[in-house]
Amino acid sequence: QVQLVESGGGLMQAGDSLRLSCAASGRTFSSYVMGWFRQAPGKEREFVAGISWSGIKYYGDFVKGRFTIYRDNAKNTVYLQMNSLKPEDTAVYYCAFRSGRVGVSYSSGEYDYWGQGTQVTVSS
Repeated sequence: QVQLVESGGGLMQAGDSLRLSCAASGRTFSSYVMGWFRQAPGKEREFVAGISWSGIKYYGDFVKGRFTIYRDNAKNTVYLQMNSLKPEDTAVYYCAFRSGRVGVSYSSGEYDYWGQGTQVTVSS
């Protein structure tokens, strides 16, 4: 299996910046999609950002320029840079992996592997 190791979550204040990282290991793939979802208590898991193997990026509507996804191919690692954090960003953030020559999907069911999640809490 592919193992996804996340890091970077924590307790932040509104307006702060934070970078999440997710490293994939355990299997080599020639092409894949990696992305981020988030889920707050009582809410559905929602798409945050994704990047295809070809480098095409997609963002959830709520991002509005605040977040940036990028990757380090040599490390099989994807990052989520979050700026201007808001209390409504509070959620568990999950790294997701989709293998194959496929595009970024907004549906969590399309992804093959998931990280354990990292908590991001933003206070006012």
